[in-house]
Amino acid sequence: TRSLSITSVDQSMFEKAQGEKVTLPCTFVLSEEDEGPLDIEWVLIPADNQKKEQIIIMYAVDRIYNHYYASMTGRMQFTNPDPKSGDGSLDILNLKSSDTGTYQCKVKKAPGVQSQKIQLTVLVKPARTKCSIEGSQEIGKDVILKCASQEGSPLLSYDWRRVSGTQELPTTSMLNKNTGELLLKNASQDYSGTYNCVASNRVGTDECSVELNVTPPINTAGIIAGAIIGTLLGLSVLAFLVFCCCKKHREKKYEKEVHHDIREDVPPPKSRSSTARSYIGSNRSSLGSMSPSNMEGYTKTPYSQVPSEDFERTPGQNPTFAPSKVAAPNLSRMGAVPVMIPAQSKDGSIV
Repeated sequence: TRSLSITSVDQSMFEKAQGEKVTLPCTFVLSEEDEGPLDIEWVLIPADNQKKEQIIIMYAVDRIYNHYYASMTGRMQFTNPDPKSGDGSLDILNLKSSDTGTYQCKVKKAPGVQSQKIQLTVLVKPARTKCSIEGSQEIGKDVILKCASQEGSPLLSYDWRRVSGTQELPTTSMLNKNTGELLLKNASQDYSGTYNCVASNRVGTDECSVELNVTPPINTAGIIAGAIIGTLLGLSVLAFLVFCCCKKHREKKYEKEVHHDIREDVPPPKSRSSTARSYIGSNRSSLGSMSPSNMEGYTKTPYSQVPSEDFERTPGQNPTFAPSKVAAPNLSRMGAVPVMIPAQSKDGSIV
């Protein structure tokens, strides 16, 4: 007996780039013996055999069901809006790398049942490719030009070309297509120019460029000498500044100590003449306060010991007071009360 058959068996593997669209074919032919209802299912077969198949989209009883697989919601549809016409192909839009896997189309119409598997591989194009230079760009040195893509599905291949000057790579160059490194041995000024790198895989390419400038060797001795001289000058300036700061600090400290040693509340010392006047005024004041009754025990010795305002007298040179009453008006200026000083008579009595 004859039953339904799937006719799209020409291609079973597809490779597409991320972001593109793919159509997975599934056309079929029905037979007169197939009288049951028509069911069309697309399932994703997991890489792990322990996991169950995941239904993606289904057509049953003249209705489409496409809400089974959340990660593809809104990105998948039947190619033909009426799959029962014999075309159950599936369109997947805006492909992602996670869409890579094995897909199976199942067509059922009792008693006929047929299926077909298709392998889909979603590749990422090379992207964000960067070029760089490693090594000293001096005459006679070895220079390495590097190229690497931060995105892109393997296997990536790299190729270098020169886009300035002779537009040919130097004869001493060595290229590694897998790592993207271009080695330029014993570089000369003729190697200077712009170099371009092309990264590619099965679904796309990406490029970057770098400028190589080979120069004569740098005078390292002069640079080192200049650096040493500059360092010494800097240290000298720093030492001078530190010395000035320390000196200023010491001066401020000395001024502060001297200021604290001088006390403004202490009066200056009295002169010798002032001391003498104070002594005379004190003794005269005490004499003036004596009454005639207590003067009998007073002797002449204190008068001979009173210091003079102008000079000191030796013992035995006591002056003889005139028998008169002398007032001391000048003692009031020294704070003493003016009194009458008693005189001595010839017989030694006090009057």
